[in-house]
Amino acid sequence: MALKKTKEADIRAKTRRMFEISLIISLLIVTAAFKFFPDIERETIIISASDEIVKLEDVDQTRQETRPPPPPRPPIPFEAPDASPFDDIDITSEIDLGEQRPAPQAPPPSRKQEVDEDDTYFEVVEDQPEIIGGLEAVRRNLVYPELAIRAGIEGTVTVLAYVNREGVVTHTEVLRGIGGGCDEAAMDAVRKVSFKPGMQRGKPVNVKVSVPVRFRLN
Repeated sequence: MALKKTKEADIRAKTRRMFEISLIISLLIVTAAFKFFPDIERETIIISASDEIVKLEDVDQTRQETRPPPPPRPPIPFEAPDASPFDDIDITSEIDLGEQRPAPQAPPPSRKQEVDEDDTYFEVVEDQPEIIGGLEAVRRNLVYPELAIRAGIEGTVTVLAYVNREGVVTHTEVLRGIGGGCDEAAMDAVRKVSFKPGMQRGKPVNVKVSVPVRFRLN
C-alpha cells in the first residue's frame, strides 16, 4: 500500500510562494536604494603614463664571408714555337734484351755552344728552316740509348733548335723529355744536322724551331 504525503510534509507546495515573497522583498530594497540615494558620485581614476620614444636602429645584416679557394698553381712555362714544319721522327730498335752486351761507354764531351746574346732568334717567320737531307739526316745521327732500351722507355722528345742565318744549330734545349738518356740523344742528333736558314722578307734570319723526335721499341 503506497504512502501519501501530507500537506505539512510537502515541501514543493511552498516553493512557489517562497519565491514570490523573496522577489517582492528584493524589489522593495532596490526601490528604496534609488529613492534615498539618488546621487552617486563616480570616482575618477586617472592613469598617467609617460610617453617613451623608442628609436629603431637599422642593423646591418651580417654575412659570413666564405674564403675563396686558393689559386691553382701556375703551370711551368716553356717556350714552344707556334709553327713547326717537321713531323715526328721515329726511331725503333730490334735489340734482343736477353743478349749480353758490354756496358755503354760514356759519350765524348760535347763542345759547349753558346748563343750570341746580340742576335735575336725569331719564333715565327715567313719561311721556316728546313733540314738539309730531310728527316733521314736526323735518323742517321740518332742513337737509341742502351739504358732506355733495357728500361722500355718510349715517347717523344721535343727539342728546341736555335738555327742561325747560316743554317747551323748553335744551341739546343729540351722542351719535353722522357729521360733514360733519350733527351741527350735527341739533342745530339739535331745538333749534327744542317738547316736551310729561315727567311723573313727575303733575308736569312735567326730562328728557333722545335723538332719532335719519337723513340719507339719494336
